[in-house]
Amino acid sequence: MEGSASPSDKPRARPAAAVLCRGPVEPLVFLANFALVLQGPLTTQYLWHRFSADLGYNGTRHTGGCSNSSSDPIMQEVETLTSHWTLYMNVGGFLVGLFSFTLLGAWSDCVGRRPLLVLASLGLLLQALVSVFVVQLQLHVGYFVLGRILCALLGDFSGLLAASFASVADVSSSHSRTFRMALLEAGIGVAGMLASLLGGHWLRAQGYANPFWLALALLIAMTLYAAFCFGETLKEPKSTRLFTFRHHRSIVQLYVTPAPEKSRKHLALYSLAIFVVLTVHFGAQDILTLYELSTPLCWDSKLIGYGSAAQHLPYLTSLLGLKLLQHCLADAWVAEIGLAFNILGMVVFAFATITPLMFTGYGLLFLSLVITPIIRAKLSKLVRETEQGALFSAVACVNGLAMLTASGIFNSLYPVTLNFMKGFPFLLGAGLLLIPAVLIGTLEKAGPHPEFQQFPQSP
Repeated sequence: MEGSASPSDKPRARPAAAVLCRGPVEPLVFLANFALVLQGPLTTQYLWHRFSADLGYNGTRHTGGCSNSSSDPIMQEVETLTSHWTLYMNVGGFLVGLFSFTLLGAWSDCVGRRPLLVLASLGLLLQALVSVFVVQLQLHVGYFVLGRILCALLGDFSGLLAASFASVADVSSSHSRTFRMALLEAGIGVAGMLASLLGGHWLRAQGYANPFWLALALLIAMTLYAAFCFGETLKEPKSTRLFTFRHHRSIVQLYVTPAPEKSRKHLALYSLAIFVVLTVHFGAQDILTLYELSTPLCWDSKLIGYGSAAQHLPYLTSLLGLKLLQHCLADAWVAEIGLAFNILGMVVFAFATITPLMFTGYGLLFLSLVITPIIRAKLSKLVRETEQGALFSAVACVNGLAMLTASGIFNSLYPVTLNFMKGFPFLLGAGLLLIPAVLIGTLEKAGPHPEFQQFPQSP
């Protein structure tokens, strides 16, 4: 019984791990996202080319051509298969990750952030290794799903982000937390932009294998950094069991246990807001490469790389915009401005039939990514310092659920709407973003604001 733990089950002070230096968490997130973004569009294009070859479709990017008919049945089958296998990878990762990263994140509140960072890094490394084997040996594309599941079992990128944001919350003040989290997300964006530019050119020059090998090498370096160079931010790590329901229960208690110093309503509604924002973000991300590959845009791998870089540029421009706008506006209203530009960008994508219009849509997203760091910071201020890991595990769970929901909606809707309006999923995304806009505005006006209350410090 958990309620009557023996003395041996009680948390014990954990000896500090030997480290070569005391580095920050930002390089870990940078390397992880660089490797993931390098692999993401390449995996989609690899699936496209594999299915094109299997079905005898000649409108591939290698020929520089593209079918002029959006009703080409073979092209539609290639698009549908690519979209569905993307869905299978995301579903497999979510179903396993739902258990693992919620368990591991709350566990990190006891043992420290480093163990979770190391496990999540190993998971990403295994996924890249499987991808290398698929590309090099022409294995069945189902092995991509296996790699995704192995990655999710060890925490996935969501677990890495949970530990990283909790680490930032450990060392930042209430005043600086929003900007520190935006800075972490900006690092994600810069890594994604550089990886996108490199991946598109490299694919044209040398094919698929070498970019996947680079991703594998970066993830090995990242795992070593997490194990030996990351400076632990939890003040007093303690040994505790991993496989216990106590960790999952601590996450549930954030939302169901009443406490005078927190608002369960604010926690729930901010979590709903970030869920909708992430659902639209992941959903658009899932179909953008496919949308650009096919008619009428018919982009090649070089343009795909430029488009993916433009997709990540808002991480940097949003950081600069947040820093400037915070001088004259409350965080909530900065988020509202970001949502407005996000909606405009989605509408432009929905009607983009030429390359300049597509890049106009990307340009309108320049402030779209101020939203998530603002919501994360507000959530972080709603809980105690001893609950940061549990909180960001819950956010990681929301992140995974958003990814699954996005794949279920956007990857399923996209093939269905090809015949009457190819860009309809983007219009749906624009409509969904009205939900967090209303929620954030309502919570900002509701008052009092529990996130500004001072919490008693842990002994």
